[in-house]
Amino acid sequence: MSTGSDFQAEGGHGAIPTEGVPAREPGHSAAREWPLWEVFVRGRRGLSHVHAGSLRAPDAAMALRNARDVYTRRQEGVSIWVVPAAVITASSPDEKDSFFDPAGDKVYRHPTFYEIPAEVQHL
Repeated sequence: MSTGSDFQAEGGHGAIPTEGVPAREPGHSAAREWPLWEVFVRGRRGLSHVHAGSLRAPDAAMALRNARDVYTRRQEGVSIWVVPAAVITASSPDEKDSFFDPAGDKVYRHPTFYEIPAEVQHL
């Protein structure tokens, strides 16, 4: 039988064992150790996935479930992608001029030489 000092009441959940449980520093949360996930949602009327936000989760399955609960509460999504933020490689906004400069001399890629009919959508 244990003594009362081996248990501690916490958060209205009754007594929980404290012996052998490592102490954490104040303000430390296990969630801070979870990886950051970027969430992309495709809406019912959308053609592509759009960045909806970020969240922390221990694994992809939990990130997907949490993303569903947080970012599609009103059932507006039909597809969700979760991507570990650590694997995303992005260009730097500071280098936008030099990074995108090679595309500037390829005017043939832009529809400036002809009229686009009003009936054409999503071009």
